[in-house]
Amino acid sequence: PLERKWAMISAQAMTGFATSVIACGCEAGIERVLSPDETPDGRPGVAIMIYAMGGKGLAKQLETRAGQCVLTSPTSALFAGIEGGKPIPLGKNLRYFGDGFQIAKKIGGKRYWRVPVMDGEFLTEATTGMVDAVGGGNFLVLAESQPQALAACEAAIEEMRKMPNVIMPFPGGVVRSGSKVGSKYASLGASTNDAFCPTLKGVTKT
Repeated sequence: PLERKWAMISAQAMTGFATSVIACGCEAGIERVLSPDETPDGRPGVAIMIYAMGGKGLAKQLETRAGQCVLTSPTSALFAGIEGGKPIPLGKNLRYFGDGFQIAKKIGGKRYWRVPVMDGEFLTEATTGMVDAVGGGNFLVLAESQPQALAACEAAIEEMRKMPNVIMPFPGGVVRSGSKVGSKYASLGASTNDAFCPTLKGVTKT
């Protein structure tokens, strides 16, 4: 249905360019598609997860991405996916886009903002929760050929997608450029993992 299509579009936009905290500021991805009975407004939805190195960075990434990618997306609404934890702004500051026409609403003890936009209104929960989590878990796949390695990775990703509360933020869930900490260049905090680069096996410790 059309609502599911646009929910996915806004989720894809919000989680774009978020493969690694090293250069993107956060790691983000789509966790799963939600059925209408799982969402506060009874419409199809998409759950996303965002990971960052600290609370300040996470709050900034969340606000920027929500404002640029969800508020702008036709028919979208934005709700908290985490109950409890430390509250951080979700739509609390996005409300100012309403230029004084925004309206606060309390439903079931939760605060929401209704922001008028050109297709009607953007409904958003004021805050969401921030909790500690584990991010950046990678494992190496060794194979005799590139197609063999990729096939193994695709099979693994298919299985991991069945797990709750897990995202794979790299393209298609797979990273070809696994890095090591540090570099010969002082300005780089991470660089190619030369010990595992097949083209370097004759010139580096492998």
